[in-house]
Amino acid sequence: MDLEKFLKENGLWYRFIEKTETIHTADAAKVAGIELNRLTKNLVSKTDKGEYVLLIVPGNKKVDLDKAAKVLGAKKVRLVPFDQAENVSGYPPGGTPSIGHKIPMKIIMDKSLLLYKTVFCGGGSRTKLLELNTEDIVRVGQAIVADISA
Repeated sequence: MDLEKFLKENGLWYRFIEKTETIHTADAAKVAGIELNRLTKNLVSKTDKGEYVLLIVPGNKKVDLDKAAKVLGAKKVRLVPFDQAENVSGYPPGGTPSIGHKIPMKIIMDKSLLLYKTVFCGGGSRTKLLELNTEDIVRVGQAIVADISA
């Protein structure tokens, strides 16, 4: 996937931030000097119906898979194993952006992220973060906004 091409084609404002290689959200926030609650965890998941979904929660919270399942009308949602997530999103874990994925997925964004004009997410690699307008994630990703954090 060419993330920057996707962002340009959709006319989105964005900013990449270079960082040292990290996978975990807290480490990325620390090295980039970003508040953990504004750096998202973008979790590739799958419903019991076989539908892929990206769950977006603030870095200082955990995802509640039962809440996500209810929002989707599914019995169960599970995280896709770390070593398989890249096949779905097109990006390595720790680099997964909030939009622009290899396989189109439903997106559910935790409603607490709407408190911020911009949020930070994976920038397509483990050495980049991407700052996006929160409203653009909802609009372009057709994200469902709901309470999915614990």
